[in-house]
Amino acid sequence: MTQYIQIGGLKVATELAELVKAEICQDIGISAETVWTKFEELIAEFAPINRRLLEKREQLQHQLDEWHVGHKGQDFNLESYKSFLTDIGYLVPEGETFSISTENVDTEITDQAGPQLVVPVKNARFALNAANARWGSLYDALYGTDAISESNGAELTKTYNPQRGAKVIAFAKQHLDTAAPLIQASHADVTKYWIEGDQLKVSLENGVETQLANPERFAGYKGAAKSPEAILLKNNGLHIEIQIDAVSLIGQSDKAGVSDLLVEAAVTTIMDCEDSVAAVDAEDKVEIYRNWLGLMQGNLTATLAKNGKDIVRELNDDRSYTAANGQQLVLPGRSLLFVRNVGHLMTINAVLDQHGEEVPEGILDGMFTVLAALHDIKGHNNNRSNSRKGSINIVKPKMHGPEEVKFTCELFTKIEDALKLARNTIKVGIMDEERRTTVNLKECIREASERVVFINTGFLDRTGDEIHTSMQAGPFVAKSKMKQQKWIAAYEDWNVDIGLECGLQGRSQIGKGMWPMPDEMAAMLEQKIGHPLAGANTAWVPSPNGAVLHSTHYHKINVKDVQNELQNRDRASLDDLLTIPLMAEPSELSSELKAFELENNAQGILGYVVRWIDQGVGCSKVPDINNVGLMEDRATLRISSQHLANWLTHGICTEEEVMTALKKMAAIVDEQNKGDSRYINMSPSFDGIAFKAACDLVFKGTTQPSGYTEPLLHAYRIKAKALAL
Repeated sequence: MTQYIQIGGLKVATELAELVKAEICQDIGISAETVWTKFEELIAEFAPINRRLLEKREQLQHQLDEWHVGHKGQDFNLESYKSFLTDIGYLVPEGETFSISTENVDTEITDQAGPQLVVPVKNARFALNAANARWGSLYDALYGTDAISESNGAELTKTYNPQRGAKVIAFAKQHLDTAAPLIQASHADVTKYWIEGDQLKVSLENGVETQLANPERFAGYKGAAKSPEAILLKNNGLHIEIQIDAVSLIGQSDKAGVSDLLVEAAVTTIMDCEDSVAAVDAEDKVEIYRNWLGLMQGNLTATLAKNGKDIVRELNDDRSYTAANGQQLVLPGRSLLFVRNVGHLMTINAVLDQHGEEVPEGILDGMFTVLAALHDIKGHNNNRSNSRKGSINIVKPKMHGPEEVKFTCELFTKIEDALKLARNTIKVGIMDEERRTTVNLKECIREASERVVFINTGFLDRTGDEIHTSMQAGPFVAKSKMKQQKWIAAYEDWNVDIGLECGLQGRSQIGKGMWPMPDEMAAMLEQKIGHPLAGANTAWVPSPNGAVLHSTHYHKINVKDVQNELQNRDRASLDDLLTIPLMAEPSELSSELKAFELENNAQGILGYVVRWIDQGVGCSKVPDINNVGLMEDRATLRISSQHLANWLTHGICTEEEVMTALKKMAAIVDEQNKGDSRYINMSPSFDGIAFKAACDLVFKGTTQPSGYTEPLLHAYRIKAKALAL
């Protein structure tokens, strides 16, 4: 049970109060007493506004439900629908053209297009791995994944397989030919690299000497000019380090002694306090804030056992080279870190207000993630700085429309004043994952025009909100057919179009969503190039290996050039965006597809919820119905639960059919987790807390605020933690 101490008019969880006083407030020139006084003022001013914004969400949803029920059986009239949305304030008037004016933005955001990791900051080891994924081995990422086929003797074996290695090296040399081509030659033919003056020179197998076709792509080197240990190249803003070690296992078989390509990969990383995290109480929040503090101080460590030995992981140092001009060149050794706060919906017991009520979790996150980041701003980071521009980059999820973006910006202003920070030190990332934000995106950006550094699309949460918003309109198409609907294409294009119209190019990231299959890297290499081709200068990947492999796309595609071309196209259609993806003829749904959809949704829900509730795991690789591992978080849970709730609402299936699917899939999920000693079986009793939570998410889905899963997940997780005491 949480213990509290009284601080002013607040009751603060003892462990949080101790963290703030003993750790976060050390050496930053602000006392814990001042922090709590200012926080109490924030709660008094902003908690009532927060409540009113949530009430408006419910009011609008009620009006939407009434409209759809009132028009049941009628042909859908888009013009009438748009007029209705305007009348109730769901669709707001679009203002004049403008460009954002965000200043002091890090170059990783303004100049470097590249992969972005999202990782639960609650897990210190994962957080460190992601922060250090700024640089990664291309050879390792290729060799250890299905990016390289196992055909023709190239199997992945316990010991090094030279045939597989040859495929890896061939891929890597082709990548060099793309990123830094030679004059009429291939890097596969190089026998020696060296530096002469400010130029990179190479010798070829036929004895000819040549150089880069674009000499400016040579950025620097390590070691002696005549026999360098490493060559640094730069293309489209990203670096590649050719590592040379002729006596190493790999280098001794390479004509030029090349042992690896170290590539700049996860340029930015989002340290997540939200969808990938199971945090329901003060204990959980303290763990999150302590890890974020360690990242900002540059001293976070994690110990893990490997091969019978303890290994301590810590943040990487910066990387030093001799530049082409002979001067020292220092490059960041770590990813630029954003922190994703939670949204406006939830409250948490870490602090109770003067009435004994839990405070809004989003306000708590805002205050204390910024407070911890002061260590980086003030240079208390062990020479492992994060923002070199003195900014604190916060991604804010699940905001509904311009009013809520304005609220966030006003909150950040008051936090800046409370902590004596210059105006607009706190930057904001707007996640375009709610329908009311999508259709009003230009006005959302306008509200944050001095702070915005990030917008992105997120298919899963956006689809969950699409379903809940139009829950009463009719039965939605099968989830497996959702990506073929016209609203999705419009949504992805609209986000880029509006971002470019509002001047985000060169000032802010325009991002795309997650590749959900961490074991399917060959497919990712084939498909995810579509994100830079769509004009996105960042896109989410599920792992450091994914970041390394996705980085190859940004060498092939110059995103700035793509964005310049897209500036001239017509904006995506608002009419397409507002076209609700309903089944044309529900009676034509085959029994086979119906059964598959019910079981696929049920399996995904159970596989995620059982770990969330019983083990507090907020993001994990969950085997799907075909045993393909998918990265699951609350966004995937939201779409699956809302889809089943929609089909129940419109009689596509019965409660009995859904419960049959849930019980059948529970046994399968149990089998998929049989190797986990901590796992608690759901079958055959089906009376555990996790199974009940999964059922409620479906059967109470229409009444959940915006279809969010957090209220039920938090309630059941708190119950599970209490029973475990």
